Amino acid sequence: MEDLNAVEILLVEDNPRDAELTIRALKKNNLANHLLVLSDSEIALDFLFCRAKYAHRDILYPPKIVLLDLKLPKVNGLEILKILKEDIRTSHIPVVVVTSSAEEPDIQTAYNLGANGYVVKPVDFDQFSIAMSRLGLYWLLVNQPPK
Repeated sequence: MEDLNAVEILLVEDNPRDAELTIRALKKNNLANHLLVLSDSEIALDFLFCRAKYAHRDILYPPKIVLLDLKLPKVNGLEILKILKEDIRTSHIPVVVVTSSAEEPDIQTAYNLGANGYVVKPVDFDQFSIAMSRLGLYWLLVNQPPK
């Protein structure tokens, strides 16, 4: 994607198989046109805060939603969530945790840190596709973000 200010969905996922399943599910529902996938949590933070190689990006054009895995190397998903929600420039960006962890402490911590949703990755692709379709349709088409 050339225009990084046009990114609507930022997927932060280090597992290539899970990223591909998410991409396929979003494409199946025509929701992947403005999708950026980053497998490195530090690079994701650089993108969101317009630093390093993303310094030319305008922070006034955030993604409409961040789909965030929890189990990431370097900076884990909960720490990314905390950083985003504590900063006035990014606190309004909806973050939906999409992870294989169904552990109650992870769910509770994510919501305490400001997650807008928490989705446990289903094993069945059709179920996952339906979940991603509903997420994408809501956050991209129904939800009205602040200007």
